[in-house]
Amino acid sequence: MRRMAEELQSAPEQSSWMSSWIPSWCPTSPTQLKDAEEKMLKSVRRPFSRQHVHISNNNSLWTVAFSTHLQPSSPSCPQPPVPPRPPLVLLHGIGGGVALWAQNLDSLSSEGPVYALDLLGFGRSSRPQFSADPEGAEEQFLAALEEWREKVGLEEMVLLGHNLGGYLSAAYTLKHPHRVKSLLLVEPWGFPARPDNPNHTSIPVWIRAIGAVMSPFNPLAGLRLAGPLGPMLVQTIRSDFKQKYLSVFDDNTVSDYIYHLNAQTPSGETAFKNMTIPYGWARRPMLERIGQIQAGIPISFIYGSRSSIDSNSGCALKTTRPDVEITVIRGAGHYVFADQPDDFNQAVLRILARTARRSEDEEP
Repeated sequence: MRRMAEELQSAPEQSSWMSSWIPSWCPTSPTQLKDAEEKMLKSVRRPFSRQHVHISNNNSLWTVAFSTHLQPSSPSCPQPPVPPRPPLVLLHGIGGGVALWAQNLDSLSSEGPVYALDLLGFGRSSRPQFSADPEGAEEQFLAALEEWREKVGLEEMVLLGHNLGGYLSAAYTLKHPHRVKSLLLVEPWGFPARPDNPNHTSIPVWIRAIGAVMSPFNPLAGLRLAGPLGPMLVQTIRSDFKQKYLSVFDDNTVSDYIYHLNAQTPSGETAFKNMTIPYGWARRPMLERIGQIQAGIPISFIYGSRSSIDSNSGCALKTTRPDVEITVIRGAGHYVFADQPDDFNQAVLRILARTARRSEDEEP
């Protein structure tokens, strides 16, 4: 049985306004989310620590951390010193959490430190009220991440973000370029601008109708409105997740975790809604800004070959920045890190190794 570090600090109490938002008929609680996450993380073999990293306004970001564990050289067989690898920080997407990286954490932490955190407003992190202004909501996410970095004590890091996490990783790099050694964007959300004709014929009428009806609500409101049927709803609608994690779980562990992640008080989800316009386009498209990232910061895109998100955004940036790297992983969909974890892990490790060598070459 592997040794796991105990939680260093307990989560702050949820505020009364948040509790009032959770429908009383939803079979969920912060404790059930904690238990579901722990069950997910039992599949991770390497030792790690867990804690709430406290930031301003009585908020905290739930963090799972893996330290460096390099094998020492044998006296009879000396090896050249291995350059220290910049810490890798993992940011999940909309509706996600730290435990969705369960099939990646062992491999990615095998050669250097790794931090996975629940974004502000998601998972086991604090769920404050966000600004209704899209730029203000984005700034709240970024300010929380920067405070987290200061509290953890990271001078530089490699940022890897999936979906919404990719968008925020790029935005953070724009704001704090001296803190980012490399940027890895995995199936990032929010890059292209909405087409000039939002009611384009390629969008079926029934989708446009549903979008119009659901526009006042949060993206995952239906899950909470389902009440006690919520867990079964996740198992039915997202039955694909069971297949993605079949190598480690043969029951409803993953769907239970996803349910408890998203049946809690909507906070980051509300911020995400405020950052979007109909049919999921970003109000502030990242492709219009990402070209301003400093030329010395490597940018890599990772896509799944079977994803509904194409690689056009990465290709568009590559036309102006030829050094941009684009990797497409065969057989993977949007959740590329879960669909093909081994290929994904190897792709990320190759990028990290290049980042480490580049850092070594830059040393005087």
